[in-house]
Amino acid sequence: MIQYILRRFLFMIPMLLMISIFVFILIQLPPGSYLDTYVMRLASQGQDVSSDFVASMEEIYGLNQPIYVQYFKWISGFPRGDFGPSFMFFGESTWRIVSAYLWYTVLIAFSSQLFILLVGVPIGIYSATHQYSFGDHFFTFLGFIGLSIPSFLLALILMFGAYSIFGITKLGGLFSDQYIDSPWNLGKLIDLLSHLWLPVLVLGLSGTAGTIRRMRGNLLDVLNMQYISTARAKGLSERVVIYKHAVRNAIAPIIMALGMWFPQLLSGSAIVSIVLSLPTLGPVQVNALLMQDMYLAGTVLFFQCALLLFGNLLADITLAWVDPRVEFN
Repeated sequence: MIQYILRRFLFMIPMLLMISIFVFILIQLPPGSYLDTYVMRLASQGQDVSSDFVASMEEIYGLNQPIYVQYFKWISGFPRGDFGPSFMFFGESTWRIVSAYLWYTVLIAFSSQLFILLVGVPIGIYSATHQYSFGDHFFTFLGFIGLSIPSFLLALILMFGAYSIFGITKLGGLFSDQYIDSPWNLGKLIDLLSHLWLPVLVLGLSGTAGTIRRMRGNLLDVLNMQYISTARAKGLSERVVIYKHAVRNAIAPIIMALGMWFPQLLSGSAIVSIVLSLPTLGPVQVNALLMQDMYLAGTVLFFQCALLLFGNLLADITLAWVDPRVEFN
């Protein structure tokens, strides 16, 4: 397994290099640059912008150089953790900005994914083993509702309900006002956990609904296979047949999809983060794209692609742990 993991990491290097090229070209596709947007904003405010100022800004940020020179200038700093300056934050290090929001983004995405598995898989098993029962129909109905409601709309509904029914005026963010700038302590950790449930519920509901349907369908297919009938004919208890033999095979496709869910949670949380005022990379990426901050937007997209590759690796390792028949080649 160690050799397999090392090979995968070595394979990620050229893959990430190709991703960085694609991301940089993609960011450059819209006409103009951040400097053009900045000059237009100053002009709309009635301020005069001299040509010398524009030329000096182009020289500082390398906007007057060819695109391949700008790319090599950007990519050359990756080994030492330099992802270029952010235009929106007046030359602040892009990595410092991304790292300030990355951990909260990963925390919310990981917690949502854990919620999806802990809730969706057991309900899917129950629905498959109690096919066409009242509980099966009830969870199927809830699953369709969860798939049909967009996450940002659910966030608005919960916020409106909390205000109109319980009188809660502040139901966003990850911290209370007194803990936003305070150092980490036990009280701040408890306050974080007390605010974390809402974004996890909002982001995890649609994924949970899909997991219920997928787990139910997979388990029903496995329960109709011959080796399950053989296991029952040998006198094994129904609990052993289901959880030791059927579930381990039915859950394999869900584990394979784990690597895809994580970046989807990262990208899909942008609008939810704006609605709930969450300190994640979603609003940062949206503002960077609107302002054409190519280094900041490109770095965020690059990290999302890197998390996709890393998530697929973790999913493969988890699948081999659950199913011993999987071999590393």
